[in-house]
Amino acid sequence: MAEIEQINIHNYKCYKGKFTLHLKEGVNIIVGNNESGKSTILEAVHLALTGLLNGRYLKNELSQYIFNKEVETEFLESLETENRQQLPHVLIEVFFKGDEFPEFEGDGNSEKKKKSGVSFKVEFDSQFQEDYAELVTQTSKVTTIPIEFYKITWTSFARESLTMQNIPIKSVLIDSSSTRFQNGSDVYISKIIKDDLVVKEIVDLSQAYRKLKESFMADKSVEAINKKITEKAAISTKTVSISVDLSSRNSWETSLMTYLEGIPFHQIGKGEQCLIKTNIALAHKKAKESNLILFEEPENHLSFTKLNQFIKTVTEKCEGKQMIITTHSSFVANKLNLRKLILLSNKKHKAYLTDLSKETYDFFEKLSGYETLRMLLCKKAILVEGPSDELIVQRAFMDKNSKLLPIEKEIDVISVGLTFKRFLEIAVIIHNEVAVLTDNDGDYKAKIAKKYKDYSNNNTIKIFADDRNTLNTLEPQLVDANKDNLKHLCNILQINSDEFDTELKISDYMKEHKTSYSLKIFNSEETINYPKYINDVVEWCNE
Repeated sequence: MAEIEQINIHNYKCYKGKFTLHLKEGVNIIVGNNESGKSTILEAVHLALTGLLNGRYLKNELSQYIFNKEVETEFLESLETENRQQLPHVLIEVFFKGDEFPEFEGDGNSEKKKKSGVSFKVEFDSQFQEDYAELVTQTSKVTTIPIEFYKITWTSFARESLTMQNIPIKSVLIDSSSTRFQNGSDVYISKIIKDDLVVKEIVDLSQAYRKLKESFMADKSVEAINKKITEKAAISTKTVSISVDLSSRNSWETSLMTYLEGIPFHQIGKGEQCLIKTNIALAHKKAKESNLILFEEPENHLSFTKLNQFIKTVTEKCEGKQMIITTHSSFVANKLNLRKLILLSNKKHKAYLTDLSKETYDFFEKLSGYETLRMLLCKKAILVEGPSDELIVQRAFMDKNSKLLPIEKEIDVISVGLTFKRFLEIAVIIHNEVAVLTDNDGDYKAKIAKKYKDYSNNNTIKIFADDRNTLNTLEPQLVDANKDNLKHLCNILQINSDEFDTELKISDYMKEHKTSYSLKIFNSEETINYPKYINDVVEWCNE
């Protein structure tokens, strides 16, 4: 199977300088916050393998907007100094795995490694050297990169010129979040249907399309309209007419439209579009010519049922194909294997989860509802056992931070049940700051000290729990923290202080009404006292 093992991106859009990403066989899942560069990676890979950007050939639509903004600014500012920078370039390199394509092998890459691959470069065309020199002497006229002096150099690592047809790894980009049309039809769906046709079928389509023109021109009403146009145009003695476009050999490609049960493809729901494109791409006859599939946030526009259908399709039909999937969905990441996950942060690669134990990734695959990505994408995370802990911690944070929720400061409080150590296995790999807030369950030594001893020297993982065994859960902890004013606590809980007149009675009530009592505390106009370990975790948040 033809595969990509490495991507280099230089100065393209959000990536300043060189960015490198290593890929694995099969599925690769890229996650990161908004503006972390996920979409740009898909776009860059697709561009290097097809020459297409947004469904159009870049060579026909070059613009300065493909350059990294910082690089452009630095270049323009340098023109006003004695140390003028050279014109910047954009470079995308795709390294093939193995030695399957010797004709692409050479050291024509930025790393000077003898590898097989493709180089796509937007660079200054030296034939315009004199024109450029004249331009920069008039700095007031240079406000953008002079893209008119640029060319595209598309070569193999063996330094041979390429076209899309030459490249052995074919790429398809499926993006349900946007719709890109060409003359009213979806570019992608039309392309992959065309690619799936044999020569005879293409010839038959072309002939049928030509017959359509003949039938169109023979129509009496069209004849009358063309006669009228000719008379009014009065262009010498030549006839002016309207007809069907047959100016190119493949004119039918841009004129024909794909329909689903009689409805134009672009008019159906985007979720359905995504599923259809996925199925067609995965069922492609020419597997060797379409073996890299790029998915842009497949969860967009898909219901839970349809998302399950998508994942089932991908997992069952991905043999022989490499995939790169961007997502914000923990469900997608969990189901498709967390060990395939690549975490981006600030437009830089941060971590691969390849070292995750089989037991842990199996766990999250089978119980895929856990919000694993929330922990990956926040600044700090607090892991708690359940919803009541989550509400109390959030309220404690708000009381210390001018009523701001933790998430407003990029701190996420996540209920994880009893799966703390599963999440901590991920936390160790990604080096995010993570806190565990947990009960001692009546045995601090065994349940806390012994259980979490492996993390005692970890600088990014902190364990917060009370060491008093008599205060075994959150409820007696809260009552104990407010024992000097139980009546005030009862008022907030909206219970009768005469009836609930002991710490034990209040604690038992709270245990029986976990969601109710925690919501009342969270929504109360009045504040309460919090146990020390909760105050400690809030302090840790504010460090």
